[in-house]
Amino acid sequence: MKLINSARADAGGRGSSPKRNRMNNFEIVAHRGVRFEESENTLASFRRAIALGADAVEFDVRLTADHIPVVYHYYYLDNYTTGHGPIFTRTLEQLRGLRVPCPENPKAAAGGISTLEEVIEQIGGLIGMEIEIKGPEPEAPVRIGEILSRHERLWPSIEVISFLPALLLEFQRVCPGIPVDWLCPVSEHWMKSDVTAYQAAQLARLAKARAVHLHSTQLSPEVVAEIRSRGIDIHAWDVNDLAALEKIRSLGITRVCTDRLQLALDFRNSSG
Repeated sequence: MKLINSARADAGGRGSSPKRNRMNNFEIVAHRGVRFEESENTLASFRRAIALGADAVEFDVRLTADHIPVVYHYYYLDNYTTGHGPIFTRTLEQLRGLRVPCPENPKAAAGGISTLEEVIEQIGGLIGMEIEIKGPEPEAPVRIGEILSRHERLWPSIEVISFLPALLLEFQRVCPGIPVDWLCPVSEHWMKSDVTAYQAAQLARLAKARAVHLHSTQLSPEVVAEIRSRGIDIHAWDVNDLAALEKIRSLGITRVCTDRLQLALDFRNSSG
């Protein structure tokens, strides 16, 4: 993270974080930015995360009809924009006039859908980036990798994640210097912890992933020990309350993704 901290210091930002004890030395990732204050997955949401002191922002990348990587979570534009229909049927030009409001904060100015290139140019070097390849297009890793290849100096501050192991394998071929992590879905109701741990470890191996991102409900000493025994690190997502934060601290999880950035920051600071 030296690159990020140096950039923040040069820009008058917060610089490097104060030292914390080992049990609380975890990184905090703002899920889609600060999505309850600003429109999710927008530049305003990412800038708010930078201002509050997040270590990284997580955002989703999909392809348009003309195969331009853009930052948006859903298949349908109806979910969070003024547009309609599937995003994969719209060109970048058709997306340009759409607005992205913030339902949780109606006073926030509506943002827009940005390209991956625009996001990297605006926040690259100011904060870490956790980029989720939504897919499912086989071309997605190549199109995303082509853009990231033009910003190699930022690679130490980037990780790429996906639910789809095949996309991670293809991305590693294009950008072998960027770490990839497998994003584990929430366990199905019939799964016990033994199956959760086994499936997570095997699919991470299949993806040649550095780490598995487990949902906060999947974390237990047994699951964590089994996955780590295979040389695979563990990060956590949907860490949105004090109970989940206490759990990740007790298990020594090194990186968490949260919708409640200020809560996570306060917890880390108060526990340091």
